Amino acid sequence: MSVEIVTFGCRLNAFESEVVRVEAERAGLTETIVINSCAVTGEAVAQARQSIRRLKRERPSSRIVVTGCAAQTQPEMFAEMAEVDRVVGNADKMQGESWRQTRAALDSLATFGVAAGEKIAVADIMAVGEMAPHLLEGFQKGLPRVFVQVQNGCDHRCTFCIIPYGRGNSRSVPMGAVVEQVRALVERGHAEIVLTGVDLTSYGADLPGTPKLGQLTKQILRHVPELKRLRISSVDSIEVDRDLLDVIAADERLMPHLHLSLQSGDDLILKRMKRRHSRREAIDFCAQVRRLRPDIALGADIIAGFPTETEEMFARSQDLVEACGLTFLHVFPYSPRPGTPAARMPQVMGPEIRERAKRLRAAGEAAMQRRLESEIGATRQVLIESATQGRTEHFLPVAISRDTQGAVRTLTIAGNDGARLTV
Repeated sequence: MSVEIVTFGCRLNAFESEVVRVEAERAGLTETIVINSCAVTGEAVAQARQSIRRLKRERPSSRIVVTGCAAQTQPEMFAEMAEVDRVVGNADKMQGESWRQTRAALDSLATFGVAAGEKIAVADIMAVGEMAPHLLEGFQKGLPRVFVQVQNGCDHRCTFCIIPYGRGNSRSVPMGAVVEQVRALVERGHAEIVLTGVDLTSYGADLPGTPKLGQLTKQILRHVPELKRLRISSVDSIEVDRDLLDVIAADERLMPHLHLSLQSGDDLILKRMKRRHSRREAIDFCAQVRRLRPDIALGADIIAGFPTETEEMFARSQDLVEACGLTFLHVFPYSPRPGTPAARMPQVMGPEIRERAKRLRAAGEAAMQRRLESEIGATRQVLIESATQGRTEHFLPVAISRDTQGAVRTLTIAGNDGARLTV
């Protein structure tokens, strides 16, 4: 084994794990497991710790390096674990020099040993002011869908969220560099590009001329006409700009699927979360994009059991599924993150949080079933992901017979098996 990456959390972390793999192997690391951690919930942190212990039991000769958001926000906790040999910061993990230093430190550790505090190589994430593009020669080679990181960090301070302290302030890749990345990936045969970031709709605020995500999207579609499908990973509805709405309405190469950061359907809870939209604005936005693209599929993040949430407040989040016409639901049972304002608010009891999350997931499953049923008889452009599955423009999974990975097929939907469309 050379370098094995174990990834937790978001799509952005998945992209960054590929960068880590390349840089760590270039640095000459061997027999090393890198845990790319997530800090979004307490459960995510616990899963990373459990994985570290299990992997060390299974492979006692391997060296373990922890990086990612949880490593950035809680480096001492990981450094104190006997199984961990090195803790690398979230910005540092993207730099080749960090991995060369890590190799030297691990070699020294094998010879001399090291104290817990000396394991930590975590720089001040808030001091990071620029973002370099990362285009990997072998990045997901052969896969039909690949990710392009165009933004990182977040300037907002939602009361429940630890991520700005793990990712730093918002920073963007210049438009020209993004277009060049997309062009290079298309030339390698990738059919679908997904733009990804931490707070994607804040794109460009730190760049000269302050371009927005809509302008970036227009530039990609204009300058890379060979691109078959462009997808946006997640948006904050209150930040969506006019250009992006224009593209949603006018260019079929932008896939009719948006995932929204809604978090709650109750105005008082949204205020206590320090969100910047109201319930009415969320519903109106969904109605607006549906007028522009009637077949669009919408998903959302919603938190169950935020501090002070009553049953009536929760009901307003639950009925947001129907009010916004959501298909994909990502449910987060609230867990307090150390150092955040929400952690100091009156907490909802754990069993109630779990019960509300269960009800929200059931509402999401029912919404998905309705969407699957509504697709019967429709003709869809399906991107073949593997020998047995593809995805429609709306990101709905399709069960298929053996086909060519990366091809886009025109298929008529015949039914569904409860989880996927069938043809």
